[in-house]
Amino acid sequence: MIITKRISFRTKGNCDIIDITGDVTGELSGCELAVGTVTIFVAGSTAGLSTIEYEPGLVVDLKNAWQRLVPTNIGYDHDSRWGDGNGFAHIRACLLGSSLVVPFQDKHLLLGTWQQIVLVDFDNRPRSRQVILQFMGD
Repeated sequence: MIITKRISFRTKGNCDIIDITGDVTGELSGCELAVGTVTIFVAGSTAGLSTIEYEPGLVVDLKNAWQRLVPTNIGYDHDSRWGDGNGFAHIRACLLGSSLVVPFQDKHLLLGTWQQIVLVDFDNRPRSRQVILQFMGD
């Protein structure tokens, strides 16, 4: 069986990192599946998904790492073409990825003890983001 759900988030942009584990868990608890996988997908080309230990120090470290890897203060051809100043956000989102798959059993996500699912909005302004969940299983 396949069940599709959607969750909406308001983000601040500028590498806003949001723990969405509770939201995914809540949707899982409300569906009739007990075992399977959930595909988590963020619609949009300037946001991504991953798992981290969601604690303040690591959140800052991750933001700083993105700035070192794909800086905001250099030129991007995308910005020259469109004038929206978010070329860096597209590159960051491409590197992070827009989806992930998490197994579940007995209606519990099989995440590690210190592992949470995070939505990262790289855009240079606040956004409304839609995360699509597709639960597959029995």
